[in-house]
Amino acid sequence: MADVTIYSKGYCPYCKMAKASLSEMGVLFKELDITNNAQLTNEMHQLSKRRTVPQIFIDAKHIGGFDDLQVATRNGELTQLLQAGCVEV
Repeated sequence: MADVTIYSKGYCPYCKMAKASLSEMGVLFKELDITNNAQLTNEMHQLSKRRTVPQIFIDAKHIGGFDDLQVATRNGELTQLLQAGCVEV
């Protein structure tokens, strides 16, 4: 099963939309809320080289943020990554 992780903040509308998109596809994910958590914020920045949320990873491959998730969904990359990890979409 693909390991999907989302770094997010509770008040972020793009985080909510990314989680909703994945949930609608039946994708299980681990959410790491970085609100007021400097350690997780630094971890996210080191892994993604970005400071904005959400930041989405599938099997440790950085997908990007919400806009990147939408592009990956439209071009089929997301399905390929999830199928490689045996997640049903």
